[in-house]
Formats: sequence, structure tokens, C-alpha cells
Amino acid sequence: MMRMGVKNMMGKITGNGKASGSFPTQKQPHIKAKHNKLKNGFLFLRRSKPNKIEHNGVTDSYLKSLDSISGKYYFSLISYSNSTKLETVKIVQEAVQNVTAKAKRLKRKVISNELRGDIKRRKKAYISDWTDGFRNKRQVIPAILFLYFACLAPAVSFGTIASELTLGSIGVVEFLLSSGLSGMTYAVLCGQPMAFIAPTGLTLAFISGLFRFCTLNNLAFFPVYTWVGLWTSAFMMTLGLAGASKFIRYCTRFTDEIFNGLLSMNFIYEAVSSLRRNFMLADPNNLTMPFVALAMALSTYWKTMQVTMFQNSKFFTQKVRTFVKDFGPVAIIVLMSMLNQHSWVKSVHIPTLTVPAGLQLAGGRNFLIPLFSVPLGVRLLCSLPAVLLTSLFFMDQNISVRVVNNPDNKLKKGAAYNIDMIALGFITGVLSLVGLPWMCGATVQSMNHMRAMTETTFNEETKEVEIVSVTETRLTGFTIHALILSTLGLLPLLSYLPIPVVSGVFLFLGRKLMSGNSFLQRIRDSFAEKNRLEIDHPIHTLGRKKMNLFTLLQIACLLGLWVFKQNSATSIFFPSMIGLLMVIRSFVLPKYYTETELVALGDPTP
Repeated sequence: MMRMGVKNMMGKITGNGKASGSFPTQKQPHIKAKHNKLKNGFLFLRRSKPNKIEHNGVTDSYLKSLDSISGKYYFSLISYSNSTKLETVKIVQEAVQNVTAKAKRLKRKVISNELRGDIKRRKKAYISDWTDGFRNKRQVIPAILFLYFACLAPAVSFGTIASELTLGSIGVVEFLLSSGLSGMTYAVLCGQPMAFIAPTGLTLAFISGLFRFCTLNNLAFFPVYTWVGLWTSAFMMTLGLAGASKFIRYCTRFTDEIFNGLLSMNFIYEAVSSLRRNFMLADPNNLTMPFVALAMALSTYWKTMQVTMFQNSKFFTQKVRTFVKDFGPVAIIVLMSMLNQHSWVKSVHIPTLTVPAGLQLAGGRNFLIPLFSVPLGVRLLCSLPAVLLTSLFFMDQNISVRVVNNPDNKLKKGAAYNIDMIALGFITGVLSLVGLPWMCGATVQSMNHMRAMTETTFNEETKEVEIVSVTETRLTGFTIHALILSTLGLLPLLSYLPIPVVSGVFLFLGRKLMSGNSFLQRIRDSFAEKNRLEIDHPIHTLGRKKMNLFTLLQIACLLGLWVFKQNSATSIFFPSMIGLLMVIRSFVLPKYYTETELVALGDPTP
């Protein structure tokens, strides 16, 4: 049909491609345009209809018409030579190879070698991270029950405190919702499932400082909060992709011990503040309630310490001792709550947790935050406090995970710090969009999780407790935080939990974090007789005076951090002070202590 259309338009076609008749032999303009297009060759073919090929939109019949006009052979179904086909295929293959090579180069630039190593190391253990939990139910179930309360208590307590500090903008419901969703997501995405993320006192201090800053400058809190979180999320994920966690090695034991001491002080401070508040609010002529509350808190702390240490005693069998150690803390919390329901204790009016009657965000606000309700300049300036928050998250997260990854814990599946950073960055971004409180690496909960999943034995020869194995699983973390999330449907039941019992749990968590902290042990040993200390004690290498100076410097740094954090005017800049610890260790201490002395202190230069 196309050939006949050309004949009708140009007359009779001769063998040499010239036309006869009244029409000129020059090709029509539209044919010439097609002809020039064909001279450049065709790289792709597509089939538009059965048995009909189109070359860049030019049909085979049309090409045959041009063949007859010019006497030349173009790329038609008949005249398409084999050599041209092979050449075209080769060009296509080279193009694909070039694109693939560029994609690989881009991947190497975006994903660091450290992150690829983390992925390779943890990928092969991902399935066993779940199945190992199902295989060891005897250890998993009691760990879930105890850690549920250990993780629930900070969420409720910090939620109550945050409600006061932010004038009701963020409360208990937000903390429970954030803790549950974040913990479940982290258990699925993280690199080290033995570590937990949770609300921390340091993060709460930053949120409080940010709220105060917004109030003083007449800025809407939640849009600023969201933009700070989104910037922080971008920074965290960039650091994770770049493999920046390798720099945490410069955060040595000097910094770790001060940081963990600060966390321990924060838990104990919150517990003591709660008990002190009872005395301040009580009738001076009737102090029965605050003293009963104090007795309840101390009993909870003391009995929880006893049952966790019962495994190392000589009583009963190993199976019984393990059972008491696993289920004892939960039993104590339940028994204390039941005791509070006794008629005499109820007459004293021990305070219990205050929770909302139903699931509703504070102030009845919408779930999504209006991002663009603040000017563009404010959005960009939010990157400045985000740098401070990123530094806090970077330190807190990596220190918490590094404590878990300590070789003394005998974990076998390997670390993945950069995956943890990316997971936390992603979670921070999502939480920011909906105005939920940020979560971060929780050293106390992580260490208690690791210890709960550790099987130990008492060595009769060395008289020491030794680790037999650790069940490394994601199942516990996912289930614990799923239970915390489900607590939103049981809010009225939480009102039966006495606040002094929560204070007792806080005392226990703070005291457990002190275990193994050589900085705190050196404070005690500074008063001990030198000859009665272990032969490898640093006092034998440095002498008492130089060891005490090192310890006093750590005490001064700890107190400085505490004062900086407690001051509402400076709390937003608190994360930068943690970085100062690294500067002191890297540039100041080496001028006064030799490497041998630093090694004796357990703090070798990286």
C-alpha cells in the first residue's frame, strides 16, 4: 500500500530510482526527511503488529518503497544484513556494560567498604537471629517478661516528666507509641539485635532545651521539632552510608566510663527525685505516705538485686537458681503492686502511675505535623541544632552498641555499627514526621537484655562466674516492644502500678550499669591498701597519686556534664560537651601519661 502511494504521487518508477511523467523526480519533502533519518541507522526494533516491524516508527513497507525509489538497500525486514545485526547487538551490549559499570562505581561511592562489610557479616546470620530465639524458649520467655517492665518503666516515667517539661505537648501515650513502634522496627532493621533503643534522659534533656528555645523565640514547637529530626535523620543515614562509625574508636574507655556513669546517675537521680517529691508534697504532720513509699522503693530495689544474684548462690539446683533469676524480677513487681492494693496500704494513698483513659495524642493534635508552617529560613536553620542532636545520637548509639559488642560478652555473630546508624536514622525521620519522641541507643536496657540472654556457670576453681553462651536473637527485642505497644490498649491497668515500684526499678537499672565500670571501682580502690589490691591493678604501675589524678579528672568531667545537662539554658548544647571528652583524651592526657600507664588504666590509644 505504501509502495502504491508513492507511485501515485511520483509516477512510474524506473529501475534506477528515477520517476517518469509530469511530476519532478525529486523526492517529496516528507520522504526525504524519513530518508535522512534512515541514513543514521537504527539501533532498536519494535513489533507493533503481527508480522510487521517498525524501525523507529518507519514501517517495513515504507522502507521497501524507498528501496525502489533510490535503488539502495536500507534496513528492511529483507535487506537487514547479518553483519549490521551483529554490529547493532554489539553496540547495545557495550551500552549495557557501560551503564552497569557506572552503576557499580556509583554504588561504591555511596556505600562505603565498612557498610558493605557490615551487610556481608550480618546477612548470613539474619535468619538465625530469629530462629535461635524460638529454639531457646526457656531463656527467651522470662527475659521478655522482665525486660518488658524494665523498658516500660522508663517510657512511662520519661513520658510523665516530658509532659511537665513541654507543658503537655508530649506525654505518656506518645512515649509508649514511639517506644513500641521504634523498638519493633529497630529489631527488624538493625545490625546488632542485642542492643535496644529507648527514651533516654539525655534525649529528654535535648527535647526540653529545644522546647524552651522555641518558647522564648515564639516559634511553633512541633514544626521545628520535625525539621530538626529530619535533618538529624539525613545526617545519621549519611554517616552510616559513609562508614563513619569507624571513628568511634577514638571514643576510648575514658569516654565510655564517664558516659555510662552519667547514664547511671540519671536513672538514680530520677528515682531519688520521685521519692523526694513525696516528702515535699506530704503533710508535715503526717509523713506516713512518703516513708512507706520509700520502703516500697528500697524493697523493690533490694529484692530485685537479690533474685538476679541468686544464680551465683549455693542453694538448690542450677535449674532452680536460673528459674528464680529469670522470673524473680517480674514476680517482685507484681507482688509489690498487689501489696499496694491491701486495705492498710491503700489507706496511705501511695501514688500510682497517671495515664490517660484512652488512646489520644497530647492536646488532641493531628498525627501528621504541618511541616511547611514555618518559614524557609527556620527550616534551614534547624540543621544547626540537628548537628548537636546527631553528635549525641552518634555517641550514645555507638557507645551503647560497643558495650554490647565487648569481647568479654562472647558474642559470635559480629558487629554492624553502620547498619545500626542507618536504622536509627530512618526511625528518627519517621518519628519526626509524626511528632513522636526520639529514641536512641539505651545502654542500660541493652546490657540487661544481653545479660538476660546469657547462660553462665560458676567456676569452682577460679570462684568466678563464667559465660557459657549467649542467645543472640531479634525475637526478644521485637516481642518486648510489641508488648509495650499493646500496653496502649491496657492503659487503665497501668494505673495500678505504684510509682515507688518504678523508682525501685530505676535504682536497680542504675546500679547494674555501674557493674564493670572501672572508673567507679577506682574511686573505691583509692581508699584501699595498695598491697591488698590485685597484682595487675593500675596503682602498681602509676602509683596512688597519679592514678587518683586520672580518676579525679574523670569525676570532674562527669560533674561538668551533669551540670551542663541539668541547666535548661545549656541543655540543648549538651551533646557538644561529650565531644569535648574525646578531645581531652586524644590531646591532653597523652602529655601527662605514657602509653604504658594508659594501657594499665585499660585505656590504650587507638
